[in-house]
Amino acid sequence: MTDDLADVREKVAARVVGRERELDLLLAAVAAGRDILLEGPPGTSKSTILAAITAEWGVPMVFVEGNADLTPTRLVGHHSPARVLRDDYSADTFVPGPLLEAMRSGGFLYVEEFNRAPEDTLNTLLTAMAERRIAVPRVGTVEAAPSFRVIATMNPYDTIGTTRLSTSVSDRLCRLAVTYQDADAERAIVAARTDLDADRLVTDAVALTRATREHEAIRQGSSVRGAIDLALVVDRLARLRGASVPVETALRDLPAAYTGLVLDGMLLALSGRIHLDEVVEATPETVLRTIWESYFVLDPARAEPG
Repeated sequence: MTDDLADVREKVAARVVGRERELDLLLAAVAAGRDILLEGPPGTSKSTILAAITAEWGVPMVFVEGNADLTPTRLVGHHSPARVLRDDYSADTFVPGPLLEAMRSGGFLYVEEFNRAPEDTLNTLLTAMAERRIAVPRVGTVEAAPSFRVIATMNPYDTIGTTRLSTSVSDRLCRLAVTYQDADAERAIVAARTDLDADRLVTDAVALTRATREHEAIRQGSSVRGAIDLALVVDRLARLRGASVPVETALRDLPAAYTGLVLDGMLLALSGRIHLDEVVEATPETVLRTIWESYFVLDPARAEPG
């Protein structure tokens, strides 16, 4: 893994917008044989970077979702009841789970929402991470291939239904905090993912989405995925209604028909992606309307003429 590190970095960087620092740190960690915890909100390119790295290295990425149903048996594997009845317990009756699949293939075990998994399930990973092997009853000891890694992710803003990681688990993981990208990078992402020739719409979609992350009533705002959907919805909505999407019009000169389209698009694309503070009595739609008014009505009105 270390021999072609610079080459892999160059190829992965060509597939990811920005994220140079995060890519360097993640590559350095996995090349050094470390397991890693990526901590950040959804939509911050974590899985995109990992998929690009594993594709370039030619190793599988084995996905597993952390939740209350992820028991140690589901993670490690189980003996097939039907085959056990016919052939008794043996290595041949064992159905490997994602952990053994990743260990044997030398893949990355990608555990999403790591802190939602039960504590005993996380403890199952301790031996695999520390010893790179695991003993399975009636199967034997499974040795991990050299490229096996555990890559876990968690959302720092989401605390409902989560558990605090034990010291023994966190001590075995390097941690990389991944935050939202800057506005320029997000505009580039939206433009690339939508293929729209509409700079005004892309700019507005990104600005309004980013505003959801700063509003006092919102605990967690939308990721760039919301801006992508917002831009696409407004574009299609304009076609349905026979309206035009401005190209180079200044913010304060935008026609009401267009801003109305954006409001409808916001309510559709962003209302399910924002999470209000528990003490807020307003609805997501009400909060989004205030963001829309601040952006299109109040801010342009404060702009100096010319």
